[in-house]
Amino acid sequence: MKKLFLSAALLLGAFSLHAAIQTKTIEYKQGDATLEGVLVWDDAVTGARPGVLVVHQWLGLTDYEKHRAEMLAQLGYVAFCADIYGKGVRPKDTQEAGVEATKYKSNRALLRDRVNAGLAELKKSELVDTSRVAAIGYCFGGTTVIELARSGADIKGVVSFHGGLDSPTPADGKNIKCKVLACHGANDPFVKAADLAAFEDEMRVANVDWSLIKFGGAVHSFTQPMAGNDNSKGAAYNEKADKRSWAVMKLFFSDILK
Repeated sequence: MKKLFLSAALLLGAFSLHAAIQTKTIEYKQGDATLEGVLVWDDAVTGARPGVLVVHQWLGLTDYEKHRAEMLAQLGYVAFCADIYGKGVRPKDTQEAGVEATKYKSNRALLRDRVNAGLAELKKSELVDTSRVAAIGYCFGGTTVIELARSGADIKGVVSFHGGLDSPTPADGKNIKCKVLACHGANDPFVKAADLAAFEDEMRVANVDWSLIKFGGAVHSFTQPMAGNDNSKGAAYNEKADKRSWAVMKLFFSDILK
């Protein structure tokens, strides 16, 4: 009997060692540009499962997005961290980040091409049920996933966390086929009231299934601990808004990816 229990314990130990969050760096292309993303999944989950595209903030693909992808994998999703800027393009400070982000925010067609390339890469994975795919993004990435929706992407939904919601071509709202959730800091000084109003009008006119949730006391970057905690700078971490917006996202996903 002791040998039986020992064998079972060894088997459980071997399983627990094997069953873990896995990551794989993937090089892919958009036109002539080489991009480098990261696929994350839980190998304890079997069969095809929903996929979630994760789009980075303006500093490019960092450990922050990879951590969010791990959190998604723990929920049973396959996550792919997209690379909008390109392999090796990782701004070292906010000045460089501003330059890179502006390249794409001022060229929405290119931004859509880059994010759709990431979506295509996620859907290539045999782990993903391609009929159940969504996208999330932070700051610059929040803007990007809204543009993904505006491009007419065949996905179930997008979630923007403290992203810019403006659009040079609001008529493109008519292309949106998926549900839209925007999580916004109610005290965010970087998103103009006029842009929020225009976003709401765009969603209404296009008859999109959308939600805009404002978190009181939160400013820009409210999900990012590296933003510090000084609201006077306009960008700061807010633990309550972070946890609540993540909970709202999970509820949203339980609806659209079930």
